[in-house]
Amino acid sequence: MNTVVPVSFEFFPPKTDAGYEKLLKAHEELKVANPEFFSVTYGAGGSTQERTINTVIELNQRGVSAAPHLSCIGSDRATIKALLEKYRDAGITRIVALRGDLPSGMRGTGGDFNHASDLVAYVRETFGDAFTIEVAAYPEMHPQAQNLDKDIDFFVAKAKAGADSAITQYFYNVNAYKHFVDEVRKRGCDIPIVPGIMPITNFSALSRFSEACGADIPRWMHQALQTCGDDVQRIQSIGLNFVVDLCKDLIQAGAPKLHFYSMNQSAPTLAILEQLGKD
Repeated sequence: MNTVVPVSFEFFPPKTDAGYEKLLKAHEELKVANPEFFSVTYGAGGSTQERTINTVIELNQRGVSAAPHLSCIGSDRATIKALLEKYRDAGITRIVALRGDLPSGMRGTGGDFNHASDLVAYVRETFGDAFTIEVAAYPEMHPQAQNLDKDIDFFVAKAKAGADSAITQYFYNVNAYKHFVDEVRKRGCDIPIVPGIMPITNFSALSRFSEACGADIPRWMHQALQTCGDDVQRIQSIGLNFVVDLCKDLIQAGAPKLHFYSMNQSAPTLAILEQLGKD
């Protein structure tokens, strides 16, 4: 499959053997799109950290680069160093460096790193160029940020600390992405900012998740999907058209790559890429 721009995909570490088999199947099917890498999320508080490590190493051995998410909330330098040495020794060359979510009411991070920029700086100082460092970007603002302007300043600080590239939270408003990129460039930051793309397959689940993470579903899109009721096929058909148009607009706006939140499924993302490839 020839893709319009380079792509990458995100997985989450499964909790069951059946889930793991499903992930491996999706991995094989998504490889036809020649992705740059697969990222694997990192659970807070140790909930899926070991699964992340095992999944990343396994996927990396299957022919496409794998990149673990690395959260620094509650972590000390020694723990992060030991984990990165394990990844480096296993042939991992890319990481996604994150602060992680602060528990409700928590003022400090409870570790050696207060911000993702601190983690990025530590990785660069300790490991040099051993890892390509991806960081997060929030075109519609991080839900815990004071305002968008300060959030953009935090993003630029991550880039200056040594980040190579960024992946955004998913969104459905192209103008939010364009404004974010413009503001970042005005601050003299030129790292690639790759849009995160969430396929639409289950509207009720998407609404709950979007409310929790601060991703806005435009009113017109919300209304169109809400009228579908429980008609799953119609939701998926309309959602496919919405996301394909979003991807086209982002590519036209200069997006260097696309990063898909696969939810450990291959079909929704491959359907989007197939439609993009036809035009």
